[in-house]
Amino acid sequence: MFRTVLKTGFVLAFMAMGTPAFAQQNTAGYDPKISTGATVSTVQPSLAAATAPVDSGTATIEAAKSSKVTLHELSPWSMFLSADIIVKAVMVGLAFASLVTWTIFIAKMVELSFIQRSLRAALRKIADSRSLAEAQFALGSSGTILSSLLAAAMREARMSAGISSDAGVKERAASSFAEIVRAESRRIRLGMGVLATIGATSPFVGLFGTVWGIMNSFIGISKSQTTNLAVVAPGIAEALLATAFGLVAAIPAVIIYNHFSRVTKGYLELVSRSSGAAGRLLSRDLDRTHVSSQGRVNSRAAE
Repeated sequence: MFRTVLKTGFVLAFMAMGTPAFAQQNTAGYDPKISTGATVSTVQPSLAAATAPVDSGTATIEAAKSSKVTLHELSPWSMFLSADIIVKAVMVGLAFASLVTWTIFIAKMVELSFIQRSLRAALRKIADSRSLAEAQFALGSSGTILSSLLAAAMREARMSAGISSDAGVKERAASSFAEIVRAESRRIRLGMGVLATIGATSPFVGLFGTVWGIMNSFIGISKSQTTNLAVVAPGIAEALLATAFGLVAAIPAVIIYNHFSRVTKGYLELVSRSSGAAGRLLSRDLDRTHVSSQGRVNSRAAE
C-alpha cells in the first residue's frame, strides 16, 4: 500500500516537473518570422498557379474581342479595297453611272425651269399682238422657241408673196412648224435615254458583280477547307456591295426619268401652244393682205 502511494506520488511529481519544461521548450522553439515566412512562401506558389489560368483566359478573351472589333470594322470602303478586280470594275462603273444620273438631273432641272419660264413669259407678251411683226417686236431677242416659230411664219409669208392660195401658205408654214417642234422635242429629251439605260441595266450589272464575288468566295472556301462564317463573310459582303451599288444607281435614275418625262410633256404642250399662236398670227396677216388687195381693186374699179 505504501509502495503504491509512493509510486503515485512519484508519478505526479514527475508530471509536475515535466510539464513546464515542455511548455518552455515549445515556447522557445516557436519563431513567428520563420512560421510567417513559411506560410508566405507556401501561399505564393499557390497564387501563381491560380493566376496562370486567369491570365491565359484573359488573353483568350482579349483575342476574341480583337477579332470581334476586326469584323465590326468592315466598312464599304474597306470592302471595296479588298474586293476582286472584276467586282471593283463593276462598282466603279456603277458609281460613274450614278454620277452621270445626278449630273443630268441638275442640268435638266436648270434647263427646263429656265425655258418653261421664258416661254410662258413670251406667250404672255404676244397675247395682244395683231400681226407677226408686232409679235416679233414684242418679243425682241428672247431666243425662245416662239421666236423661231414666228421667224418661220414670216419667212414663209415673204416667200409666198403673190400666191393667191392661202391654204398652201398655211400648209407650208405648218410643215415648218412641225419640223421646229420635232427638233425642239429631240433637244429637250437629250439625256433621257441615258437615264432610261442606267435605270434598266444597273441592277443587272450589280447582280453580275455579286455573282462573280460569291463565286470567288466559294472558291476561297474550298481552298481554305472551312465553313467558318468569320472566314467567308467578308467575301460575301464584298459581293453584295456590288448589288447595293447597282440599286443606288438604278433607283434614282428611274425616279428622275419619270419626273422629267412629266416635265418634258408639260413643256412640249407650251411649244404646241406657241406653234398655234404663230399659225394664228400668220392667218391674220394673210387675211389682212387679201382685204387690202380687195380694197385696192374696188377703189380702182370705182375710179
